[in-house]
Parts: sequence; structure tokens; C-alpha cells
Amino acid sequence: MTARQSPPLRPLTERLRPDNTPLSLAEYERHGGFQGLRAALKMGPQDVTGMVKTAGLRGRGGAGFPTGVKWGLVPMGPEAPKQKYVVANGDEMEPGTFKDRLLLEGDPLQFIEGMIIAGYAIGASIGYVFLRAEYTLAAQRLLAAMAECEARQLLGRNILGTGFDFTLYLHTSAGRYICGEETALLNSLEGKRAVPRSKPPFPATAGLFGKPTVVNNIETLCNVPHIVHYGADWYRDLSAKTTGNADGGTKLYGVSGKVKHPGCWELPMGTPARAIVEQHAGGMREGLQLRGFLPGGASTDFLTAAQLDVPMDYDSIAKAGSRMGTGLLIVLDDKTPLLGMLRNLEKFFAIESCGWCTPCRDGLPWTERILADFEAGRARAGDIELLRQQTRLLGPGRTFCAHAPGAMEPLQSALKHFPQDFEAALRGTEGD
Repeated sequence: MTARQSPPLRPLTERLRPDNTPLSLAEYERHGGFQGLRAALKMGPQDVTGMVKTAGLRGRGGAGFPTGVKWGLVPMGPEAPKQKYVVANGDEMEPGTFKDRLLLEGDPLQFIEGMIIAGYAIGASIGYVFLRAEYTLAAQRLLAAMAECEARQLLGRNILGTGFDFTLYLHTSAGRYICGEETALLNSLEGKRAVPRSKPPFPATAGLFGKPTVVNNIETLCNVPHIVHYGADWYRDLSAKTTGNADGGTKLYGVSGKVKHPGCWELPMGTPARAIVEQHAGGMREGLQLRGFLPGGASTDFLTAAQLDVPMDYDSIAKAGSRMGTGLLIVLDDKTPLLGMLRNLEKFFAIESCGWCTPCRDGLPWTERILADFEAGRARAGDIELLRQQTRLLGPGRTFCAHAPGAMEPLQSALKHFPQDFEAALRGTEGD
């Protein structure tokens, strides 16, 4: 086994093969694999958490909560509950998002190493991977990698002879978008209806089966082995320095829509949206102009073409009026009807509502019907204001969880940036 001599610039994807077939365990170790785990097991658990905190790793699932801070909320010491859990959220159902699939299919061992380190840091002996049901290839490759690790004493009892036990289980979900919300995920994992829980208590103190639990995104956990192996300062230095932000590392950015080369790339955190769209995705297809973009998946606010130079980091995107979300852009071109795009998104969110609270259960289908009327030329005077009212009534603080407020983000921003499309539809003409 040989460790890499120089730290990588793209740690998450450096081991991905062109055909995306994963490395065997022996190959993974020859490329420096499990050096992070070996280093972590020589440290104290709270030192590992402190390193992740110092590195500036923020959750890659959408909220961007600092990972080390989340781990630090878990009770430690002799008085803490003996049973704790680490849960990986692989229920990647956000429209326009496909980054976790890339990592799980192409380098599952990297993810497993991150899970083990996370378990060690919080004192958890059991981990669960909650995986989207449609990710069958990812499930197959993950199970094969887990079996290799168990055979080599990298999973299970007495890992590497250190006395640390960690067992990993794969749970394939039944397929609901609401399971991306961490407490709904925990309910589903327990065999209950997938509805969000009231907070507090938070999962860090009372999560899966009532025990302290950390829920992290797949991409988040894949960063952990590299931080422990190469250090917090190295990780911070990977990010773009033009913004002065405190976010460390790289980020998997992607673009979908009518660009020349849709895809996903690992780039420094804070890379401008323009560079992602024009350099890596090749710009818009011939004859099309970029009109706007959702910067982090379907549940984020539109930004306009004039905002393409915004750095893609959590704070900069928030200042621009949207959210970083998953960091995968959905572009809107000047030939795609905005109202059709919005109706399609709101129909998805309406179908995926868990139905627990009335504003979400009834308000989202109503919103989709109003947009369908705009599309079909049936909209009436007052419907624009009715849509604005929906964005307020289904906004933050009005529903049980963030599902409906997230669904309102593309709509509220479209009403703000592209009011002419709605007004033209009222006149029975196409927006131009």
C-alpha cells in the first residue's frame, strides 16, 4: 500500500475512471485510500470533529450547515447514550441533481471511509445508507465495496485492531422526495410514514430510534477522509480565494438544460456561475441565450443572466437572492416557455408533498392548477396576485417543514424577475 505523495486538487473525483467503474479495495489503497481512516483512529474522536470544523466543510445536501458543528452537537463522554448512529442521505430526488450518484457509482470506497470516520468521531457503532430506490447500480457497487471492507476488517468489529466497531447497512428507500428532509428520512428508516418530525429535539440528541444521530449528505461524507489525511489548512486552500468566504474545499457543480455539454465537475468552492456554464458546460446551444438559472436545484430562486458572475458559495448566492442548494444549475433559455417550466416544477412538488400539513397538501396542487391556466390561456385578472399570495401563504414559517417554501422559491423569483411572461399570458399572447 502506498500513500499519495502530493495532495490532490480534486480529491472527490481524482480516482474516477472514464467509464466510471470503481476501483477494487487493493487499487483504492494503492491510491492512498483508507489513510484518512488510519490517521483518524490514532486521534481522539473530538479531535477529528475539530479538524472537520476547522476545515470549513459545510453540508453538501442543500442547507450548508457546518459539518463539524453538527457532529459537535452529539453528546459525548461517559454520560452519553452508548448507542449512536450515522445516517447517509442518498435520497437524491431534487430535480436537476445527480452528484451523489456519480460518487457512489464511481468511488463507493471513498464514501465508506467517510462514513467510518464520521462514526468514530461521534462514537457511533452503526451506520445506515438511505439510498434512492432508482439507484440500483449504486446499490450494487456499494454492497460489493462493503463486502470487500468487511473481509479486510475495515468494517464490522475491531476495525484495524483498534477496538472500534462500526457496522454499515444499506437501506433502499421506497422513493419519496420528502425523505430528503432528515427527520422524514429517519421516520422512513424506522418503518413509519415519511413525514417530518417536530424539532426540537434535533437528531443530534434524539434521532434514529430516539438515539443521538448525525445525518449527512453523500458528498459531504466523501470529503471527510481527505480532510483527515491532508489536513484542514490544505482543504481550506482548495476553495476560490476571490470571495473571501469561509467555505473550504471543492464542490461538485453541474449544469442541466440547453447547454452544449451538460454534466458535473469538481471545482473550487466559490467558482463563478459563468465559468461553470460557459467554460465547463460549453455555453448555450446555438441560437439560444441564457435568460436565468436556478443555482442549486429545482427548489432555489431564479437568478438572471446579469448575475452569472456570482461566486457559487453559500454566502454569495444568499446575498444574490437565492440559495446554493446542491450546487447544480438548471438553466432557462430564451426559447423555453417559463410558465411551462414553472408548472412542471410545481406539479412535481405537489405530487411529492407528504400531505401532513394543509398549506402544502392543498396549496401546491392549487398553485399548479393556476399555472396550468396561465399556460392554456385561461388565466383571469387577479391570478398574478393570487400566485404572489400563494408564495406568502406557503412560505417559511407557514408549513410544517421546508418542502412548500422550497417549492415557492422558483415561483416567487419568476414573478420578481420575469413578470412580463405572466402579464403576456393574461393578454392571451406568448411572452417575448
